[in-house]
Amino acid sequence: MTPLSGSRTLADGLTLEILQDTHTIELRAASWIAGTLIRVASSQSRCVLAISGGRSPWPMFGRLAEDPAVPWDRVHIMQVDERVAPEGHPDRNWTEAARTFGPVVPASNLHPMPVEARDLEAACDRYARLLEKLTAGHGLCIAHLGLGTDGHTASLFPTDSILEVRNRAVAITGNEHGGRRRMSLTFPALANAHRLLWQVQGASKAEMLARLLAGDERIPAGRVRRDTALVIADVAASSSED
Repeated sequence: MTPLSGSRTLADGLTLEILQDTHTIELRAASWIAGTLIRVASSQSRCVLAISGGRSPWPMFGRLAEDPAVPWDRVHIMQVDERVAPEGHPDRNWTEAARTFGPVVPASNLHPMPVEARDLEAACDRYARLLEKLTAGHGLCIAHLGLGTDGHTASLFPTDSILEVRNRAVAITGNEHGGRRRMSLTFPALANAHRLLWQVQGASKAEMLARLLAGDERIPAGRVRRDTALVIADVAASSSED
């Protein structure tokens, strides 16, 4: 999809769009994802979207799920990351994901991270094999990402041992974050995605957005592949952006 007027592409290929407010971001992000899914599905038997959690994305995902033009029978939903918590627990990102996408996506196309497993390392390997199978080894169609006030994205947190994982697509954090360990896609899995969509909202994200755009590798977000990335941010988050 052609970037909006007023957007700009940095020298390393990352594209930035600054929009007025949260409502506009929701519309734009949902439209961009829908357009990408429709385009991919026109030439491939399936497309795989990995969704992130937190509070910000759900209104946007709700808009996306309401789009009847998306061939939902060919869309598979995976997760970027998940908290280790029981099935249906409010801490689980998938609890909201199931409510949002369950009515439109076939149950066989919904793939929650298996964080309730006793052996989490083996569960990571199973999820990585599923990712490999669904994408035929070619990587996610889209990975949706957020940005934390500490510079984390997915569950790639500062100082956590997961940052050093180079030979696995899915891994468990070494530490608890917000009281829970997390399962997450790793840097290699994100680097293999065809497109990355960052959704960044609010003044609290301004410092980290500026560092992300500068390619500051001292924060985890700054170490994610950039030439396939579109960052959609609101004016508040971009207040530190020149």
